[in-house]
Amino acid sequence: MNDTPINLLGLDRAGLEQFFASLGEKPFRAVQVLKWLHQAGADDLEDMTNLSKPLRARLRELVEIRAPRVLSDSVAADGTRKWLFEVDGGNAIETVFIPVGEYDTAGKESPEEDEDEASVRYRGTLCISSQVGCTLACTFCSTGHQGFNRNLTTAEIVGQLWLASRLLGRGERRVTNVVLMGMGEPLLNYDNVLPALRVMLDDHAYGLSRRRVTLSTAGLVPLIDRLREDCPVSLAVSLHAARDELRDEIVPLNRKFPIADLLDACRRYVERQPHRRVIFEYIMLDGVNDTPQDAQALIALLRDIPAKVNLIPFNPFPQGRYRRSSPEAVERFQNILSAAGLTAITRRTRGDDIDAACGQLAGRVTDRTRRRPPGIARVQP
Repeated sequence: MNDTPINLLGLDRAGLEQFFASLGEKPFRAVQVLKWLHQAGADDLEDMTNLSKPLRARLRELVEIRAPRVLSDSVAADGTRKWLFEVDGGNAIETVFIPVGEYDTAGKESPEEDEDEASVRYRGTLCISSQVGCTLACTFCSTGHQGFNRNLTTAEIVGQLWLASRLLGRGERRVTNVVLMGMGEPLLNYDNVLPALRVMLDDHAYGLSRRRVTLSTAGLVPLIDRLREDCPVSLAVSLHAARDELRDEIVPLNRKFPIADLLDACRRYVERQPHRRVIFEYIMLDGVNDTPQDAQALIALLRDIPAKVNLIPFNPFPQGRYRRSSPEAVERFQNILSAAGLTAITRRTRGDDIDAACGQLAGRVTDRTRRRPPGIARVQP
């Protein structure tokens, strides 16, 4: 018996096939287990009745099915739901479910799809975390002010989707989209994020299309190129400024990977996918990056890139030094972009009354989390 059991939630199909091969089992066992775990939501090997009793007995000695533990479950007035999950003794992460139904017109304001959004009658977007804290120290982000502890494992990343699907229940709204826009920089946890993405896309697990899974990055150029080759899901880039000197301040990673290099990586990302666009996220900060001149500079940057611009009103947090742009400034900025032919959407703020809105995650959980001070991690290509 192994001292440390293998968490089945952390294995994609290839990993499961390799595991079963080590037991002398056929590859089809991987598909069986994927279906039980992710489609049936099984949390007990005894539920997997198409596995023989001897095999189930052997698996009990080798594996476990373990998801994060729910510490809190909050529902906002707009229906947004936020969970605080414990991933080990002393570390907590946050995961947010954002429903959009017939009663809610926010479907026209979603950042994660390029399909005809007016035709979407229901969407349930799950925003998941990839790290405990974050190393990048973006100045507008609550998580970035809280420091960093560690990367999440693949099982902890997939476990957020697995657990949310169970908590939502069969009779309630289901997850139709996943965005890696929660705590952490996904590309700095590449080796654990990649198999998690593959589980999300696998037809025998969640069966999400690539356009319904969005990875958001602050702009790690070498890893954007790797993702393009390995698993090209929808790409969102936290841009937030059109000039290097300003982005250096807002997104310190820009000092390593300036805007020109980042945009070249974005062009490479979509060159093999002519019908896909890169989503550029742009936080609206009063008097910082919200002027007509900023809008014109952004137009010049993105003119030759298939792009969608997501304007995000700043969500205040206790340590923050910025103010939210006025509605008039946001509308003016959007109109300038639209007049130039750019697709520009203003994201509706969701869940801000439970600190679930963009940039607010982790603001009240540091007492449950051991963090190191913020800083920029070393990037390996």
